[in-house]
Amino acid sequence: MAYETPGALGDLPKPELMEIESPNDDNDGLYAGIDRQLSKRLDHKFDRHIIPWVFGIWLFAFIDRSNIGNAKIVGLPDDLGIDTGTSFNVALLVFYIPYILVDVPSNWIVKHVKAGIYLPALITAWGLVSTFVGFTESLAGLIVARLLLGLFEGGLLGGIVVYLAMFYPRHQMLKRVGYFYCAAPLSGAFGGLLATGLSKIRYGGYNRWPWIFFVEGIVTTLFGIVCFFVMPNTPGDSKFLTSEERAASLHRMKVDSHGAVSEQDVKDEKFDWHWVRVAFKAPQLWFSSFIWFFQLVSLYSYSLFLPTIISGLGYQSTQAQLLTAPPNLAAVFSVLIMTRLSDYTKARGPYLALNCLIASAGYIMLLASKDNVGWLSNNLAPHFVRATGIGFMIAFANTAAFIATFIYLPKDKPDYILGHSISLGALILCFLVSCTQTFYLRWENKKRAQGSRDGRLASADVDRLGHRHPEFRYTI
Repeated sequence: MAYETPGALGDLPKPELMEIESPNDDNDGLYAGIDRQLSKRLDHKFDRHIIPWVFGIWLFAFIDRSNIGNAKIVGLPDDLGIDTGTSFNVALLVFYIPYILVDVPSNWIVKHVKAGIYLPALITAWGLVSTFVGFTESLAGLIVARLLLGLFEGGLLGGIVVYLAMFYPRHQMLKRVGYFYCAAPLSGAFGGLLATGLSKIRYGGYNRWPWIFFVEGIVTTLFGIVCFFVMPNTPGDSKFLTSEERAASLHRMKVDSHGAVSEQDVKDEKFDWHWVRVAFKAPQLWFSSFIWFFQLVSLYSYSLFLPTIISGLGYQSTQAQLLTAPPNLAAVFSVLIMTRLSDYTKARGPYLALNCLIASAGYIMLLASKDNVGWLSNNLAPHFVRATGIGFMIAFANTAAFIATFIYLPKDKPDYILGHSISLGALILCFLVSCTQTFYLRWENKKRAQGSRDGRLASADVDRLGHRHPEFRYTI
């Protein structure tokens, strides 16, 4: 089929219903007449022009978010006169207050401000804040800086997922989420090594920990400025695509929705409170929110306190920084392997449950955390339902920080029995909720296949059904 301009999409044939759960379906490149090679070419171009930049954004986000843990063991509490008990934990906690509050509205902004501008603006802003943390001389200054970091990083994860969902079909999403999300554990390995070197700098009256923030913050800011010039906003304005590729990309995203959206161009979709209500009525939103909450209890404990836990075992600060690398590198490989398997089999829940069991046994906390975001993204439609749902899930789940930041206290070292026990319990609950959601989605797909939901088609406005459309199939 020839594509001349994106404006010709109204002449395209109506796509037929496609089965989306077959593990061995090798036709991901075929979307209602789009040549498979053309679809693969689109994926390869998006991978080259988008993934490296979102990978870098997420890498710097986690480095700038968790480097306070590295700074703690090289003198930050002593220099600022901070009690390493509850006062330091409060400084960790305040980050998550604005982080939680801005998640949902930030995801709405992505649609209107243009993600290719909005995401680089966020990273540039928090890079500057992170840089100035190095000049902090008091607990109050540190708390203000952490509040600002939370404000600018709050909409990032949901924004990236919503951004990728504009370019990739649903069952190619998780692999791409895995590509950028492995930057999180990589930042744990890389950040520890980098902090080891930077903490040796003594220059200009600033010794050790300030240089962690100076250097990492400046590099983050420069990276954000570069992103302004290289990140596309939508497939329709991607300059690296031909007119044929732009038209094909927009069309396959409509077909991928399986009745959840009309032939209206994705970029022309308008905000409507109806979609917000649809999102909050979706059972999968609440399942996923609790799954993510239980994961973050373990994840945040891991990312914020790993250097402290290792140091409490008797290792010196330099050794503790270096020993954060092996578990994080193991998590990188786990992310890549699990996401590829999950996309190949078009299943999310079984792998998420398996990862929780492995994390419970081996305590590699970052092993499972990216699957749930991709799972919910697959199961909400159209754009504003997905943006609202992902934003709420992340906001709700990040309340786990109120637990995670207070379960590893100095009085509990070196065994940290309380912290480890709570993290383990959270992973077990995550496993149980993951299994429950898997069974629910399988049951709902069966009902739709049997025609039990066809009554919804009698609605006067079928285009407003979203993921409730009888032809839409959930990813298990």
